[in-house]
Amino acid sequence: MTMRIDEGAAMGTSAPVSRAVKDFEAGLARRKLLVYVCQFAFGVAFLSFWQWASGRLIDPFFISSPAAVFGKLYTWLLNGDLFNHLSITLYATAIGFAIGSAIGFSLGLLFGKFAFLAEVLDPYITALYSIPKLALAPLFIIWFGIGIESKIAVSASIVFFVVFLNTFSGVREVNPIFIHATQIMGASQWGVMRTVIIPSAMAWVITGLKVSVPYALVGTVIGEFMSANRGIGFIIAQATGLFDTNSVFAGIIVLAFVGAVINGLLKITEGHLLRWRA
Repeated sequence: MTMRIDEGAAMGTSAPVSRAVKDFEAGLARRKLLVYVCQFAFGVAFLSFWQWASGRLIDPFFISSPAAVFGKLYTWLLNGDLFNHLSITLYATAIGFAIGSAIGFSLGLLFGKFAFLAEVLDPYITALYSIPKLALAPLFIIWFGIGIESKIAVSASIVFFVVFLNTFSGVREVNPIFIHATQIMGASQWGVMRTVIIPSAMAWVITGLKVSVPYALVGTVIGEFMSANRGIGFIIAQATGLFDTNSVFAGIIVLAFVGAVINGLLKITEGHLLRWRA
């Protein structure tokens, strides 16, 4: 005869704990919904005030209006200009982001692992990091020409330092006890790197990637401002020369939307890569 035991009843805590957990999760869900509602309400209120203020408080020449800006975006969407120019900007941003992230992550691991190398090169890295990246754009144009390569170079140079510094800091913050314990169990240097150092530093790396995304976009747009015949930066620069405020704001909104979408995707990726911390 098998005796069935209700462990929750035996402990005397199952029902209260279960209710508490459900209440807590429900509270989180309500708070999340409230945040979304407030975000939407704020956006509607901002656009409404902008539309009202245009022509009443401020000349539309300076601030345009949501109706005119979204009308311009609709025109770009219909004639294909939005896709053509946005694809060029996104391509340069993606390639620059990938190159800068890969080099920054690799060198961050290397310098974090070998402290002596980091100490030797520290003043040189600090000096390079202190250079305004905008000042490098003309140099990259001279080196790589006025094509898309110079925009990729500007974007990659900005992303590199952000990812490098975050990766380096993350590696240096790894608890030595974990490293020694893994080595005692017979792990190789690569095994320690793969199972301890990289996972422990991943939170720092993801933070660096999230921070560097807007800068990658900024780097590309800066390059397009200086020399380009395609891209969102080119549209904004051309519109500025023609005093076309509608196109300037439309280009800015496109860049803001792209940056928000990319950051949202990075948050999803962060949750997946760092799920072990939950």
